Amino acid sequence: MPNYDIVPTELIVKAMQDSGFRNAAYALAELIDNAVQAGANKVELICIESESVLGAQRRGRLSQIAVLDNGSGMDATDLRRALQFGNGSHLNDRKGIGRFGMGLPNSSMSQGGRVEVWSWQDGIENAIFSYLDVQEIASRDLRVVPEPVKKDIPSIWNKAGESFSESGTLVVWPRPDRITWKTSRALIFNTEEIVGRIYRRYLNERRAFIRLAAYRDTELDNPLIDKKAVPTDPLYLMERSSCPSPWRDTPMFEPWGEPQIIRVSHKGEEYEIKIKCSMAKKEPREGHNPGGEAYGKHARRNSGVSIMRGDRELELESKWLPTYDPVYRWMGIEVEFPPELDEVFGVTNTKQSATSLSQFAGTEKGEMPGLYGFTTWQEMKTEWAEDNDLRLPLLDVIDSIESSRTAMHALLRAQTKGQRATRNIDRNSAESTGTDATRKRQAEGKEGTSDGQEKLTKKDREQNIVAGLVDEGVDEEQAKELAQITAVNSLKYVFGHAPSTGSAFFNVKPAGGAMLITLNTTHPAYENLVGVLEDSADEEGVGSLKARHKKALNGLKLLLEAWARFEDEQPDGKPKTDVQDAREDWGRVARGFMTES
Repeated sequence: MPNYDIVPTELIVKAMQDSGFRNAAYALAELIDNAVQAGANKVELICIESESVLGAQRRGRLSQIAVLDNGSGMDATDLRRALQFGNGSHLNDRKGIGRFGMGLPNSSMSQGGRVEVWSWQDGIENAIFSYLDVQEIASRDLRVVPEPVKKDIPSIWNKAGESFSESGTLVVWPRPDRITWKTSRALIFNTEEIVGRIYRRYLNERRAFIRLAAYRDTELDNPLIDKKAVPTDPLYLMERSSCPSPWRDTPMFEPWGEPQIIRVSHKGEEYEIKIKCSMAKKEPREGHNPGGEAYGKHARRNSGVSIMRGDRELELESKWLPTYDPVYRWMGIEVEFPPELDEVFGVTNTKQSATSLSQFAGTEKGEMPGLYGFTTWQEMKTEWAEDNDLRLPLLDVIDSIESSRTAMHALLRAQTKGQRATRNIDRNSAESTGTDATRKRQAEGKEGTSDGQEKLTKKDREQNIVAGLVDEGVDEEQAKELAQITAVNSLKYVFGHAPSTGSAFFNVKPAGGAMLITLNTTHPAYENLVGVLEDSADEEGVGSLKARHKKALNGLKLLLEAWARFEDEQPDGKPKTDVQDAREDWGRVARGFMTES
């Protein structure tokens, strides 16, 4: 007889196994969620390997996986509910990290064809057991969750587990044949950083301990791997983390600005969204190629906007801080919201994404109104407010992320360029060449307003240059380095790098007998021209390409120096004001051209 079920069983099975988990680490995180929700402070991920013959070689292959916890355990009713899709004991509980009722069956079936569960509330000798099996469901031999029965926990888990207590739960995947990683070492290596990041607050505050262990099935007394998960903090503010030495036990970043609080009214209640930022200290960014160091690579892997649902991370959205730009690895942004705002953020039932927020990632703020059929940002906000669109608070979140990352990027870029400028001063530099050209003009009787201060002592020159650079927004330490090398070499020009709110691509001012040329790191010309040229000039390599890059960089600097001298030679009053106005006007035109490019 034809089958006319509303949802055919074979489609249910496929939905179980294609439930959209990114990998086994995120599926295992669902089981850890259940443990934490049940009050566990100890959770163990245990892998069992069996010997397998591949060709002429014998290799260990992942054969079983278990998650053991010392939580409150489940009675027979709760155990059956936990194995139902869309059911559970914490449905719509907004106080914890669960609520969707999909975690155990969804995650388990996505990684294999069977899940077995033991749970106990008054000693492991009283453990009850139930299971799900895809093959039995597909053949219609299993139509309901089996009635839990009292059953002894297999000895393999008694030997491998360390957290058996008066109450708890053991979830076993006896045939994890859908997992990409085929060895316990690969599974744990790829899981520990993700788990450490998702539960970093629990681990850092010692509210939970997560053990990662692996055994060969024939050697249960001698673990292949046995370690404790440590926090992975993408903000790098925790004192104890997985960041490599020398930043394992001390924060590599420091807070940037005050946390921003966005207050939201939802379903008659008031909630807060908190946005926190951090930026790398000076020390980890010093030296040759800090991004190539182990801690630099660690920062690259964990670059992105961390979206936190309460104390648990949903995802690290990399599109806002793309890794192709090395500057982004040295900053961190965290967005935290309470579970009560799940609908606002579009949280998925697998707790891997806040889809309503993530859909905006990678899109420039200025482009967003057009994508949604609006002319301006304010028009979009106004109409969404009138329509009571749930996404309205996210516009303030996006605004905060955009402004914070832009400001931090400009500051980091300016500091990095300042360091390069100090290293690259030599007799063939643009600064030296420009100084020689100025000396010739002075010999021809051309005077600049800065020339009079050349008679100051070296110490006074340095102090004036430092004050001038700092006033322009240059980092004080780098201002001191630049001032020292400028005064020692009697240079006429010094380049600073700092963000500016003005329209000009660069600012010019005399100080200490030199002309300070401060490049505006927020101007499009900076990223499209100066940044590219300086990055290319610093790259390792030989040949004409590198020489051309350096020549182009020097040519650009000489061009700016020529303008600076032209401005310096103008008499005070209207002539000088006109030239300065022209520079501002030119900056506005250049901004338009660069934005369109």
